[in-house]
Amino acid sequence: MNTKLKYPLLALMLPFFFVYSCKTQKGKVEFVNPPSGAKVLKGETIQLRLNFGDTAVDSVVYAVDGDVFERKTDTTAVAFDTEKHGYGSKRLSAKVYAQGKEDVAYSDLLVVPPAPKPYAFEVVNTFPHDSLAFTQGLYYDNGVLYESTGKEERSSLRKVDLKTGKVLQKLDGDGRFFGEGMTVVGDKIYFLTWQNKKGFIYDKATFKLVKSFDYGKSQEGWGLTYDGKQFLKSDGSANVYTLDPQTLQETGSFQVFDDHGPVDSINELEYVDGLIYANIYDQSKDEIIIINPETGVVEGRINFVGLYDGVRKSYDNEMNGIAYKPDSKTFLVTGKDWTKLYEVRLKER
Repeated sequence: MNTKLKYPLLALMLPFFFVYSCKTQKGKVEFVNPPSGAKVLKGETIQLRLNFGDTAVDSVVYAVDGDVFERKTDTTAVAFDTEKHGYGSKRLSAKVYAQGKEDVAYSDLLVVPPAPKPYAFEVVNTFPHDSLAFTQGLYYDNGVLYESTGKEERSSLRKVDLKTGKVLQKLDGDGRFFGEGMTVVGDKIYFLTWQNKKGFIYDKATFKLVKSFDYGKSQEGWGLTYDGKQFLKSDGSANVYTLDPQTLQETGSFQVFDDHGPVDSINELEYVDGLIYANIYDQSKDEIIIINPETGVVEGRINFVGLYDGVRKSYDNEMNGIAYKPDSKTFLVTGKDWTKLYEVRLKER
C-alpha cells in the first residue's frame, strides 16, 4: 500500500522541486564556452564566454590554474591562446565582482596535440627467444642482446646471442626483487626493480654489482634508457622521469600526451635519434609509441597486433622489449615469455 502512494506524491512534488532549482540557479555566473571537459588542440584560440545573468558587472578576473591572464570591466568575450600553455588539464576560472559581491565560475579544459602519425612495420628477420624469459628490458650491442627479465622467482640479467637465442651469460636474482627495465651505457649495465624503489648498476663484462641507487618521486621502475646526457625512466604512469647520469637521482619529469590526453602504462623505453620509443603495457594493443621528449607529445604510433603468431595467454604475455639495431636501422622487439624475437623496419603509412 505504501509503495503505491510514494509515486503519486513524488509526481506532485517534482514540478515544485524543478521550479525551485531553476530559481536558485538564476543569475549564477557560469562558463558558456568552453563547456567544462572540452578538449582542444594546442595552438587554438578559444573565446571565453560567461553567462552573467542579469547582474551588472564591475570587473572580471580571468585565470588559468590560478595564474591571472586577463582583467575586464565588461562582459565581452576573452581570447584564451592555448599556444602559451602546456598540454594537459587546465582549470579556467573567472572571478566576477558585482554590487559588492564576488562570484567564481570554473571550466576544466584538456589541451592536446594532433593525432600521432601511424606507422607500419616490415618483418626483416625472426630469431628464437627463451619462452621462460619474462622480458622487461632489451639492449642490442654488436651482435648480442642484453636482456632483463622479471617476476621474483625468474628475474635475471642476461647476455644473449641474437641469432641463436643462446644465453651466453646470466645473473639470476635472489628472489627478493622483481626485475624490470635496463639499459647499457659504456661499461655499465643499469637495471631497475619494480616496486622496491631501487635500481642496480652492474659491470658489463663480469655482471658484478657496482652499486645501487634509490628512486625519487617515481613510485615504481618500469623502463630505462639513456639519451646521451641523462637517463629517462618510466614508472607505468604517463610520466617520464629524468635522472642524473652520475648519481641516478631524479632531476625532473614530463608528462606524455596524445590527442586523447595523458598516455598511461608507458613501459620499456629506447632512445633513438632524439625520440623515445616506448612499449605500452596492454595485452590487447601490442603497441609502441614514439615520444618527443622536448614536448612530451606522442608523434607516432605503431600497431604490432598480429606480429606474434605464438599461443597467447590472457595476461602476463604482453609485448615488451624494444632495442635499436643501428647497423641496419631496424628494431628488435619481443614480449614476455614469447618464443620469438623479431627484427622489424618501421615505415610511415
